[in-house]
Amino acid sequence: QVQLVESGGGLVQAGGSLRLSCAASGNIFSIKTMGWYRQAPGKQRELVAAITKGGVTNYADSVQGRFTVSRDNAVNTVYLQMNSLKPEDTGVYYCNAVSSTLLHSWGQGTQVTVSS
Repeated sequence: QVQLVESGGGLVQAGGSLRLSCAASGNIFSIKTMGWYRQAPGKQRELVAAITKGGVTNYADSVQGRFTVSRDNAVNTVYLQMNSLKPEDTGVYYCNAVSSTLLHSWGQGTQVTVSS
């Protein structure tokens, strides 16, 4: 089992930046892909960005060029650097880890609010 703890959310004005962090513990050797999802009020949870253990990244079209996902395997932590934030980026951001057996683990979520 994998435990994920997020940090770094908050309130920021449009055009600003935030950095999210997610530390993994537990059965970390099983983790293949880590990433971030978000859920806006009244909407389904959606993938924002993901990164494999080898560093291959994947981004939602809406954040391409503004967000950067990175991973430090030495400390079992994934980051999401968010620049040029827009009000539509507002939502609860969840850290996600996928194991070699395709088991998903989730963090508790961190609120990101972008004011216009």
